Amino acid sequence: MTKKIVVTGLGTTSPLGGNVPDTWRALLAGESGVRPLEQEWVEKYELPVKFAGQAKVPAAEVLERVETKRLDPSSQFALIAAREAWADAGAPDVDPLRITVDYATGIGGVWTLLDAWDTLREKGPRRVLPMTVPMLMPNGPAAAISMELSARGSARTVVSACASGTESIANAYDHLQAGLADVVIAGGSEAAIHPLPIAAFASMQALSKRNDDPQGASRPYDVSRDGFVLGEGGAAIVLETEEHALARGAHIYAELAGGAVTSDAHHITAPDPEGTGAARAVVAALEQAGAVPDEVQHINAHATSTPVGDVAEYNALLSVFGDRVHSIPVSATKASTGHLLGGTGALEAIFTILALHERTAPPTINLGQQDPAIPLDVVTEARSLGEGPLLAISNSFGFGGHNAVVAFRSV
Repeated sequence: MTKKIVVTGLGTTSPLGGNVPDTWRALLAGESGVRPLEQEWVEKYELPVKFAGQAKVPAAEVLERVETKRLDPSSQFALIAAREAWADAGAPDVDPLRITVDYATGIGGVWTLLDAWDTLREKGPRRVLPMTVPMLMPNGPAAAISMELSARGSARTVVSACASGTESIANAYDHLQAGLADVVIAGGSEAAIHPLPIAAFASMQALSKRNDDPQGASRPYDVSRDGFVLGEGGAAIVLETEEHALARGAHIYAELAGGAVTSDAHHITAPDPEGTGAARAVVAALEQAGAVPDEVQHINAHATSTPVGDVAEYNALLSVFGDRVHSIPVSATKASTGHLLGGTGALEAIFTILALHERTAPPTINLGQQDPAIPLDVVTEARSLGEGPLLAISNSFGFGGHNAVVAFRSV
């Protein structure tokens, strides 16, 4: 029998705020978390892109010094988000063997890896820190969360580029349905605002180069969009069966109704221009939710602000929803946060959950002139989603042709 899976806790640290309430408030207010980079390495390496969506609250201001010394920034963000989500869920008293972690990252401990390489070259092998390998491992965030919560069911890591965070949530759904856990904490984090990733993304013409207007640089669906803006942070959600949540008197935000993943098998970086694989993921997520496309009343789009990607996603949505897609309220929240890579799907899942919980679709900023090739109903000011049952989807697509979609219902 299919179980009803519900969301009972939310946590984040993002370019908009150091927690969920501050992040959501800033998003609804149309604020931008993107700002100029002031680190000396920006000029030292003559980077062509000089801005990003840095975490609004530095991890060092939240964590103990020993935690920042022993965790890569990607794990630091994960731990902050997980602590908030767990507390928000009421710190459930659960058998550790029945707690599972499904977490994600797109790149992992890039700061640790590249700092260690610099140390090796400049100071020799004896100066490389003993904790280097545990800190750079992509499973570091999941491991840090599992130890924090004494989660002994399992601690699994998804690494599927920018689809990672969403895929981790889809996996959590499956693990709860299979009875492998009573409570799962899922999400994703990323900390890749480092000169090498910036230089590499810029070299492939993926990043916006609006150095004169950082806060206006991420502009999904706009005719003048020229690439995404790199962001950082972490997000986590606590999931459990409705039966388990009600038994302990938990607050329920929304239902995780379904999730699905597919692959384009098309190109290592470019999406299938027709959005075929993305469309299959949307259809499969809705099928798992026992829903049909006509029930969807809100979409949190992947919408990275790249010329090709935004059109491909529109083609996918058009193939699933037909002409009705032009009347579904669509939010493209990377305009405010930048692109958190492996953490972005988890953050946008929180935005989707809160949109249902508060019946308000968040705005898409920086849309001056909408691309006529993408005639979606883009939400540009916070908009009421009305009364009655609501169903929403959140899309994430990543390099390598990874597609992940999750569907949420109001409660």
